[in-house]
Amino acid sequence: MKVVLFCGGLGMRLREYSETIPKPMVQLGYRPILWQVMRYYAHYGHREFILCLGHSGELIKKYFVNYDECVSNDFVLTKGGKDLDLLSSDIHDWKITFVDTGINANIGQRLCAVRKYLKGDDIFLANYADGLTDLDFSAYLDRFLAKDKIASFLAVKPTQSFHVVTIKNNTQVAAISPLGESGIWINSGYFIFRKEIFKYIREGEELVKEPFRRLIEKNEIMTHKHNGFWMAMDTFKDKLFLDEMVARGDMPWEVWRAKP
Repeated sequence: MKVVLFCGGLGMRLREYSETIPKPMVQLGYRPILWQVMRYYAHYGHREFILCLGHSGELIKKYFVNYDECVSNDFVLTKGGKDLDLLSSDIHDWKITFVDTGINANIGQRLCAVRKYLKGDDIFLANYADGLTDLDFSAYLDRFLAKDKIASFLAVKPTQSFHVVTIKNNTQVAAISPLGESGIWINSGYFIFRKEIFKYIREGEELVKEPFRRLIEKNEIMTHKHNGFWMAMDTFKDKLFLDEMVARGDMPWEVWRAKP
């Protein structure tokens, strides 16, 4: 299935990095976080990508045009560097379509802008370019295919370190608990859509606002609860946390490295 990835945001909460490069290109280990998301999908057999570009999209294009397989793969170098034999490869079987979807477009507009590249596809995948997970995507997809719904998204518990406060009589604190223990579930992307999704999106609308409300009214949207690992690299603090995970070799999103 084709995978639409939204790569055009300004990344304002990660400006320490994204003032000079787009957020999807912020490095995490050997590769940018966008590559990490793409490699996740490729592991499950979905290797045809449509990148919705915007802010500094030319840098994403240049990265893949000048892609260096040696960075994340073992290889043998002989004849003083004249011959290089890769022992493995990342993207030789990927197909990537690069589409300029506008600097200020929202997610709904970006999705509509690439609709023509999805012609003939009854079902396709879509996602943000900054969220990592260890979700068994094949099981998730099978669950969606077993249901007669138009859309699905992944629901996770929030990871931010805020506290939820219950207030009575304007000032009295009735309860306080960490956000992750509040029972709240949030939309983390990893969308699966049938082609009918476009009937629910009107011009200029944000995807998860009005279109999803219409889907809810028609009982055409479902979700999949995931209690495993999920994290978005949304802020500088998130970047540091993920860097620490990489430093200690704790990378649950690298499902392609998991032992059988």
